[in-house]
Amino acid sequence: MNILDIRNLSIKLVTSHKPILAVDRVSLTMKEGEVRGLVGESGSGKSLLAQAIVGVLDDKWQVDADRFHWRGIDLMRVSIEERKKIISKDVAMIFQEPMACLDPTTTIGAQLEEAVDHEQLTGYFWQKKQQRKLAAVNLLHKVGIKHHEICIKSYPHQLTEALCQRVMIAMALAKRPLLLIADEPTAAMESTNQNQIFRLLASLNQLKNMSILLISHDLENVTHWTNTITVMYSGQFVEAGTTQHIFNKPYHPYTRALVDSSPKANMQIPMKSRLMTLPGSIPILQHLPIGCRLGPRCPKAQKACVQAPNVKNYHGHQVSCHYSLKGSY
Repeated sequence: MNILDIRNLSIKLVTSHKPILAVDRVSLTMKEGEVRGLVGESGSGKSLLAQAIVGVLDDKWQVDADRFHWRGIDLMRVSIEERKKIISKDVAMIFQEPMACLDPTTTIGAQLEEAVDHEQLTGYFWQKKQQRKLAAVNLLHKVGIKHHEICIKSYPHQLTEALCQRVMIAMALAKRPLLLIADEPTAAMESTNQNQIFRLLASLNQLKNMSILLISHDLENVTHWTNTITVMYSGQFVEAGTTQHIFNKPYHPYTRALVDSSPKANMQIPMKSRLMTLPGSIPILQHLPIGCRLGPRCPKAQKACVQAPNVKNYHGHQVSCHYSLKGSY
């Protein structure tokens, strides 16, 4: 059963001139207990899509969708306030910059205690206060922070970015969410700490049956921890399928380029050789190409690419391309 079902979601940036279509008709589904990767270069709209799901975008962003269902509830038919109430109860998000998200004027312990779900607490008010403190300590232990005494009394600026990221994960887990959205959760960490965080997320998925949307620009790293992958480019849907199929037999030229640029796919090339890359860079919002936005960089681009392609479905493997690579395998 799909707990999240989004069809053709678009996000417009409202400006004094013409609105800018930052995310163009992107579809995304999440099953219960699924770990899905959301992959693309920086600027591809991954974080914007995640923030639209959680409902934290401000008024300058306009969100519209053909379908936006959460556990069978049509969120497009309820008010924005009701939508936020429904989503905030079951969905938690780990943001990309933990230092900017934590309150610099409050201790870590106080922020964690505030995040604890009141439904977990029982008894009288003086008992609940102690329960909150104990719950905060348990959350820190759960994310691998052993010396909780120091962490609880500290302010965010007194901790490393890696520790702040763990605190952010602990705050997200305090809600006991059904869906956890992790936006580049290991961006500021060393490889050892990265693996610890990914193992933590994997254990939460296995033990709590928590669904996880893992956002990253690193396709190869995501393949180790996900069941399925969705690829985006410049605000458009590119490709979606099982992790194994996406990495081993991508159908879209952009996904093929991501795979070819990974070290794992280049084990046979001579040392110090340059990895394969697409020419150019991702377009800025003010100058988006018409039709398929990969067109100016795509090695397979032709005249038809000035029209946005329809999504083709090959037994569950979806691709949005006029000239997909399916026949090349």
